Amino acid sequence: MVNSTHQWQLQPSFDLSEEWLQAVQQQTGLEQPQALAQLLWQRGIRSVEQLPGFFDPQQYQPTSAFEFGSEMQRAVDRLKQAHQQGEKVAIWGDFDADGVTATAVLWEGLGQFFVPDQQLTYVIPNRLKESHGLHKEGLIQLAAAGYTLVVTCDTGSTHLSELNLAQQLGLAVIVSDHHTLPDQRPPVQAIINPRYLPTHHPLAHLSGVAVAYKLVEALYQTLPDVPQQPLDQLIDLVAIGLIADLVELKGDCRYLAQMGIQKLQQRLQPAPTDSAYRPGVAELLMLCKRSGDRPTDISFGIGPRINAVSRIHGDASFCVELLTSRDPERCRQLATETELANTRRKALQRDLMQQVTQRLQQIDLSTTHVIVLADTQWPTGILGLVAGQIAQQYHRPTLLLSIDPPSPDGSAPQLARGSARSPQSIDLYQLVQTQTALLHSFGGHPYAAGLSLPVENIALFSEAINRQLREQQSAATLAIAAIPSADLKVTVAELGKSLFQQLKQLEPCGMGNPVPRLLLRNCWFSNARNYNLRDYRGGKVRYIKTEFDLCDATASLGFPGHWWEHYRDDLPTGTCDVIVELDFNTYKKRYEVRLLAVRPAASIQASAGLADWLVDQRTVATANVTSALRLQHCPTDWQDFQPWLHQAVQKQQALTLAYSPPVQPSPQQIVKTLLGIAKYLHRTQQWATRPQLLARLTLSDRTLNLALVCLEQLGFELAQTDQGLQVKSLPATLETTHSNAIATFVAAIQEEQFRRQYFYQVPLATLQTTVQQMLGNTV
Repeated sequence: MVNSTHQWQLQPSFDLSEEWLQAVQQQTGLEQPQALAQLLWQRGIRSVEQLPGFFDPQQYQPTSAFEFGSEMQRAVDRLKQAHQQGEKVAIWGDFDADGVTATAVLWEGLGQFFVPDQQLTYVIPNRLKESHGLHKEGLIQLAAAGYTLVVTCDTGSTHLSELNLAQQLGLAVIVSDHHTLPDQRPPVQAIINPRYLPTHHPLAHLSGVAVAYKLVEALYQTLPDVPQQPLDQLIDLVAIGLIADLVELKGDCRYLAQMGIQKLQQRLQPAPTDSAYRPGVAELLMLCKRSGDRPTDISFGIGPRINAVSRIHGDASFCVELLTSRDPERCRQLATETELANTRRKALQRDLMQQVTQRLQQIDLSTTHVIVLADTQWPTGILGLVAGQIAQQYHRPTLLLSIDPPSPDGSAPQLARGSARSPQSIDLYQLVQTQTALLHSFGGHPYAAGLSLPVENIALFSEAINRQLREQQSAATLAIAAIPSADLKVTVAELGKSLFQQLKQLEPCGMGNPVPRLLLRNCWFSNARNYNLRDYRGGKVRYIKTEFDLCDATASLGFPGHWWEHYRDDLPTGTCDVIVELDFNTYKKRYEVRLLAVRPAASIQASAGLADWLVDQRTVATANVTSALRLQHCPTDWQDFQPWLHQAVQKQQALTLAYSPPVQPSPQQIVKTLLGIAKYLHRTQQWATRPQLLARLTLSDRTLNLALVCLEQLGFELAQTDQGLQVKSLPATLETTHSNAIATFVAAIQEEQFRRQYFYQVPLATLQTTVQQMLGNTV
């Protein structure tokens, strides 16, 4: 969506001393580190003493695992006892990337002290059947199998009833976790949770995998003669979990992530010893076309693929084997399964995003502080992803729920289960916790949570949580917080290797140290094209990406970029301002930008002689018009009209409205033509290009996309490439009378035709007034 908000925030620029620039230059070896020096100062890194440990992890002094105090000591003592007495130990993990990597760290780390598969096992809950945390049935099974010690990772802190049951079963429990603390210490052998530490402590922001690593580290230090594998062989797994979990990368978190990425590079190639090679990680990186030397290779590559397994299959336990196995063939098989799950996840996420967006169009967002939506058909594994997208787009806490079917005998309450996400300015956990009386279960942290509640409580819960946030923050406060922001202002000529090398020094980025955002003014797009992504087998994934070249007056060539989940029609064709992130595409071996926000250029000013250069030739030709700009197609919305307006003002040329009366067949006739074309293409096995389809159906590009979705929903199998469209098969039966797909398509046609007719008939005076407002609101 084009962001037309005129109030964009740009971080202040500081007059930096020559001494500071020299210090940054000395630490990094960069010839001109001005951008980096400015960013460091903005982020509170303002002393020379801070620089060595920030840039070079070898110069950082990591914090001892025993900083966790008596809890860590109790945990190590109990593990030492279990080792000496030959006890059976179970690891209880979680199904997301942090939980899976934490389980893998304990599996390899504790595996040095307990024989895997004999003395040591692991349990990962099924996301779709069991949700997060400890479960009573699983604990009963472990006790029956002779296990006497359970070590949790990334879970367990608040599962008091399950922990009480474990105590009754004779299971000692060591909790390693980083989620919300209980009001009172639970009945466990030890609880290692960084939330007990002061917020400024270097271990305070560890994720689940980092806490698990610290537990193994303490055990290694206590029994140094037992392990055969060096401790640092685990640190690549720590980096994967840390970065995938989006924790605040400060203190030891940053150190562990830096060291882990370095180790990751060393473990991607076969080595003389099997323990130095991770074929599973190498396979994942190959499938996502990344090299493993960047944090984004984890956050956009490995992490989403691990997370996708439980979202699609529920059971993610094989991911631990994928990360820890040394068998290349087995890892190739598991990595393929992971890639297929991620492909399916993308398609489901796009479909669900469209459904949620349509639902939001029926809501008055001016009076909505918290978005709460539920549906019986939504896949639970994808809800958190889409809730996160909606929360960031609308800057409101978002809760998406999937309603369970009622129990056959009606004895159990019908529940809705789902996920909640929040913008970083709002503590979601505290907000939802105020309504626990209405919930069945709830857990999480300030920006993400999972919950369930009786279906009959949804309406009351939505009203109560909205009222709660309304008392805390006004709609104006939410709107201000949603304003796009940038760190530096640059030009297209400044994009590229030199700037990228400066920005890369900040990595790994995350909460508290975000990826730098760059503002470019008075630029434009060229060579825009959008397409559906394809999986590793070449199959189409219904997940849109638009590519383009970004241009301005400072560079003779455009700079490549992309915009996820947007069509090329979403890009303005006139001069604009943009906010982007600069990245390096290791697959294409080029620098490129990721588009985050776009608006009409702030430098465009309204012309005093507006009436003189906006010329109306829609019905009657006007003599002596020397305009080089003639708008000959009838717009369907103001977004379509706006680029022509900006070109006219920028070039100081008259804009002539020269489009003819729109030819608009009835929606039913267009549907009939669409079905006829599809049947003809199937019979002849010919291809139809998009321009041919647009002209034949008299539709805009966006409505044509809905037409193709309609065909797929009716049962037509389509093949879409750069050539155009081919129909591979027809539906067995074609029912069009009561089709929801056709009804949706017809509604879109009617809306487009109404808008086109409006722009043909709207008086010139109305156009001039609206144009004046559009230009006057741009600053």
